[in-house]
Formats: sequence, structure tokens, C-alpha cells
Amino acid sequence: MVETEKALLEPPPGLRLRPSAFTRLISTLYLRIGGWCFEGRFPEQVKFVIVVAPHSSNWDFALGLAVKFVLGLKVSWLGKHTLFKAPFGNLLRRLGGIPVNRSSPHGVVGDCVQAFGEHAEMMLALAPEGTRKASRTWRSGFYQIAVGAGVPILPVGFDYGQHVVRFFPVFQPSGNFETDLALLKEIFREVKPLKA
Repeated sequence: MVETEKALLEPPPGLRLRPSAFTRLISTLYLRIGGWCFEGRFPEQVKFVIVVAPHSSNWDFALGLAVKFVLGLKVSWLGKHTLFKAPFGNLLRRLGGIPVNRSSPHGVVGDCVQAFGEHAEMMLALAPEGTRKASRTWRSGFYQIAVGAGVPILPVGFDYGQHVVRFFPVFQPSGNFETDLALLKEIFREVKPLKA
């Protein structure tokens, strides 16, 4: 990773996390050993939904955490509520995790929209496929949250083909899900997932 790349990706003060030196070191080593680098620029906005795609492996979580700590991102993410049981529940919450019961998803969008309204700065990272299996179908929750909260979408691609974490320009949803979904998927067209 080149320092100029990191400088372009420095978040606004309210979205900065101050990880320990050890956590940052381990995360930096993880990215360097894997040959990962960054591409793009961090947005000026202080509220947005991050859409990470494609989501094809459990390694995406490790990569996401490494990116979070190296760049110092104060980012939240949603996870299956069963993952937050002992002994790892408290740790996952400290890492920004928010437990979600998928059997009753009707309130999740509203809760997220409300959270955006209650915070001066907030970024929420979501995987639109909602599964690690190969899928062309994206769930609409990320879009409903962005529209409901009146915030843009930041597309971020984990390109395993070139080992690049790509930060694309922010996308302002129009309110037409089908049209915007096609545009968002086109952004990720060249991003290669981890092959099983």
C-alpha cells in the first residue's frame, strides 16, 4: 500500500476510528501479505450506505476488518443475530456489528433509517447479495435504507482478481430501484470475486 493511496481514503474526522497500534500492524501485514492495495477516493459525505460486492467468501469479512483498521474507518455492519452469541458476541459488537434477526426483517430498514437520523456521521456497510453463494439477485434492503435516510451509496469492490479494494464514486439513488440496481451492478461488472 502506498501512502498516497491511504491519504486519498482518509475519512472525515467523525468517521475515523483509532485502532490500537497492534491491530493496525496486524491488519497492514494481512493486506501486504495478500498483495492488496487501494484504489479510489473516500467521499466527502459524512453519512452513506456502503455496498460491498461481490460477497462470495468468509474471507470477505477478514478483508473488510483489515481495511477498516488500516484506514481507521468507524463503520457499522449488520450480521446474523446467531453470530452474536457467547463467546464472540461482545467482540463482534465492538467491531461494529449490529445483530439482525432475519426471520423478522420488516423492522431492520426502519431501525437503520432511524439510526442515520440520530447520528451526525454514520456509515453502514452491507453486502447486497445477502449470501456468500453465487447470486445475481441483490436484496433491496440497502437501497431502502439509503432512500429512507436520504443518504448516498458508496460502492466498494473487493477485487480478488487484481487484489484491489476499489472505492467507486458515490451513487445517489433516484428512488427507482430497478433502474438504479442495473447501474450499480454495472459498476461492479469487472470486480472479480474469490473463486471457491
